[in-house]
Amino acid sequence: MTVPVPGPDPGPDLDPLAAWRRYAGPCVLLDGFHALKHALRFGAEVPVAVTGDRAAALALADELAPDVRDALDGLLAEVAHETYASLVPRPHPTAVAALAVRPSRTANLRALAHLPRRTPVVVLDQPRNLGNAGAVIRLAAGFGAAGVVTTGTLDPWHPTVVRGGAGLHFATAVERLDVGELPPGPVFALDPEGEDIRKLKLPDDALLAFGSERSGLSRELRARADHLVALPMRPQVSSYNLATSVAMTLYHWSATGGAIQGSRGS
Repeated sequence: MTVPVPGPDPGPDLDPLAAWRRYAGPCVLLDGFHALKHALRFGAEVPVAVTGDRAAALALADELAPDVRDALDGLLAEVAHETYASLVPRPHPTAVAALAVRPSRTANLRALAHLPRRTPVVVLDQPRNLGNAGAVIRLAAGFGAAGVVTTGTLDPWHPTVVRGGAGLHFATAVERLDVGELPPGPVFALDPEGEDIRKLKLPDDALLAFGSERSGLSRELRARADHLVALPMRPQVSSYNLATSVAMTLYHWSATGGAIQGSRGS
C-alpha cells in the first residue's frame, strides 16, 4: 500500500531541509542527477530536490536533459555539500538528490493486469541482489516493458534498487507480488532445461520469468510456467548475470517482432 504524502503543499518558501524531513518517510529517494531526470521525464511528483552545486547541475541539464531543465531550475535548492551528503547513504558524483512520491500500487496493479498487453512483464523470482534488480528495471524501461514484478522478500523500491534503476521505476510498473498474484499472460520461464530461445517467438503479452543466479526458479514459479526457455550458452559456463539474461531475452523479443517505442535518448 502506498503511504500518503503529508499535505498540504508547504510552498516553495519552505526551507529545503525542513521539506526534506517532511517528505523523507513516505517518499522515494532519487539519488543522483540521472535518477531525478528520468523521474521527471516520466511524470513523477517531486516535492523537494537539493544539490551541493546548483550551477553544475543545471549545466548538466543543459547538456544532457534540456527537456527537463526548466523543471530542475524550479526545483533544485542549493545546500552546503556536507548537508547534501548527510541526506543520502552514499554521495553521488553529481551531488543531486530528491524525494519523489511513489506511484499508486492500485494504479500499477491495474496497468500490469490490463489486456491486451503490447509488451511483456518481467518477473524476477526471489531476486537477492539489489543492484541487479535496479539494472533489470532500467533495462525493462528501455525496452518499454509493461512492468517488473518481484517475488520474495526483496523490496523493488529499496533506495539501492532505485539508484541502480536510475529513476526509471517511474517509466514502468514496479511491484512485489506472490506467484499466485502474477498478472495474466503466458509465463515463459528461463531455465537451462528449456527450449532454445532462438527457436521461439515470445508473445507481446508474455510474462518473462527469471530465477535467482544462485537458486534458479522457485518450485512455485516453475509450476506456474507455461514454457521453459533456455538462453544459448557455451558448455561449462555456469550462468549469466541476471541483468544480462533479461537483456538477451528482451532483445530477442524485440528482434522477433516486439516494438520499442520512442528513440534513443540521454
